[in-house]
Amino acid sequence: MPAHPRRSLRELAAADALPDHQRMDAPTLDWIACNPPPPASDTPDFAADDVPVLAPDPAWFTSQDQAQGLHGISHGARTCVLAFLLARTHEFDAPHTAALCTAAAVHDCRRHDDRTDPEHGRRAADWFTDNAENVLAALGQDVPPALRDEAASAIAVHNLPYDAFSPVQLAAYQRAPHLTDLLKAADCLDRYRLPLDRWWPNLSHSRVTIPGWLPPFAHGLVVHSERARLHGAGHHDALTHALTTLTRWRRGG
Repeated sequence: MPAHPRRSLRELAAADALPDHQRMDAPTLDWIACNPPPPASDTPDFAADDVPVLAPDPAWFTSQDQAQGLHGISHGARTCVLAFLLARTHEFDAPHTAALCTAAAVHDCRRHDDRTDPEHGRRAADWFTDNAENVLAALGQDVPPALRDEAASAIAVHNLPYDAFSPVQLAAYQRAPHLTDLLKAADCLDRYRLPLDRWWPNLSHSRVTIPGWLPPFAHGLVVHSERARLHGAGHHDALTHALTTLTRWRRGG
């Protein structure tokens, strides 16, 4: 008797039966690719080489299942790309951009599963604080100590609604709001990887301006990088391929 075919993430999500650990599959990605957000005409021209691709180390995650899943290496690397583009839009200086990109790369690395896991932001912030020197060296980022603390504060609350911040978290946020705001926005923009569109980006909650070209760019980043992953590319190569494809397409190459 033939084996029963494995159900796609989209089918499992529709049946409210998603497993603890979730990986992209071809049918789900096909559906994502066929449902892009409206295109934008104001996309700026930039080269793929201008954008850093910071892929977190698999060893930084709580398990290999998490490293390879929907909140794993590829998500952290794409969130970093989106954070960098938002930092450039909002004219962050180099140290703040490095702090934001580092926070984006590692914000989900201490998840236990691909469900809500409400404490994962705090765990990742504590882990980053304890391992900042090694993380920054591995990612090639130069972040001064004060900005490391701000990055950790942003990581700790990236998954919390603003009205759920503790008094200590609120005080830290008010000292440096834009790092948290941009991390939340970048994380939200990568939600096009999720298997139901009701979980896709809702930018009405954002406290920063998000240019109209960035949602379709973020969607394309998911589609092209995850397609490359399904064809066997590594995380870094898959994202580099996606960036190259999207920038060539805009230039008519």
